[in-house]
Amino acid sequence: MYFSLADGGEKQVNTRMIQDAETLNGEDAAARLDAVAETFAAAKKRLGQVIFGQGEVIEQSLVTLLAGGHGLLIGVPGLAKTKLVETLAVVLGLDTSRIQFTPDLMPTDITGSEVMEESASGSRHFRFIQGPVFTQLLMADEINRASPRTQSALLQAMQEKHVTVAGARYDLPRLFHVLATQNPLEQEGTYALPEAQLDRFLLQIDVGYPDLESERRMLLATTMGEENRASRVCGPEDLIAAQALVRRMPVGEKVMESILRLVRAARPDSDHDETRGLIAWGPGPRASQAFMLAARARALLDGRFTPSTDDIVALAGPVLRHRMALSFAARAEGATTAQVIEKLCRALL
Repeated sequence: MYFSLADGGEKQVNTRMIQDAETLNGEDAAARLDAVAETFAAAKKRLGQVIFGQGEVIEQSLVTLLAGGHGLLIGVPGLAKTKLVETLAVVLGLDTSRIQFTPDLMPTDITGSEVMEESASGSRHFRFIQGPVFTQLLMADEINRASPRTQSALLQAMQEKHVTVAGARYDLPRLFHVLATQNPLEQEGTYALPEAQLDRFLLQIDVGYPDLESERRMLLATTMGEENRASRVCGPEDLIAAQALVRRMPVGEKVMESILRLVRAARPDSDHDETRGLIAWGPGPRASQAFMLAARARALLDGRFTPSTDDIVALAGPVLRHRMALSFAARAEGATTAQVIEKLCRALL
């Protein structure tokens, strides 16, 4: 069985090229890929009609959901981070909850808690009341304003898709995604996210300012008459099917090797000339997994049958920047994480 690969030529599909034993094949595969790509291209277009000047942010958010992961959106106030998450829920037809993180928020405010109830006969028993985490799309607004104890309430949910309360396990919905927002400027009353939690975010999505033309369109659309409202394009079952399809997409050996080289070169024990002595700690194997899934999702969103090294380059920043930290010497010299990642991409890809 052969597939035409985006990075050139044809390669025979073997166990080293495929992560799943059941793979896509033939005309049926092409038809399914085309249908899913068309659906989510329509979702992307619908999002762009409400969120102006954030095409790359919209794409990365959809990639996160198609890959079955969680996303961390970082940007200054007023860049429509919260509105993006709300619009995503409407366009994809997902149940959603919102948690406004504050210093006094408690873990039970996220996971839920047990309450004692008394029946008519006088017997008492505990009943579990679900918290807002029991949803398909959870918006964690200003996540770094809560204490580390409260932030830790999401660790189990994000990784294992269940929570444990009073020794009992409660499973979350089959579809469960966290899109968290974080403001990089307002540091009063904030807590740094622990590395373990950062690593659970598939992508860090940096939200920048819109360009001039986009901001002009936004002004006209939001201050004259009624604003554009989002409408549903697909449903949870479509997203579940797309996620299953992503995991069955073939990945070329060249792309897989590019992922491994890049992730391993971003670690402090790497002997790569570009990064020697610059990195304090770097990405673990979860970064490689994020690359594999996100690259497939990006290719699917673009209507391609398999990812290429261009996808790895485009995703290097979102996948790596929250999974590594520079050494004191590197920061003293004015180096940034973005610059180090760019150097690695130029040297390795």
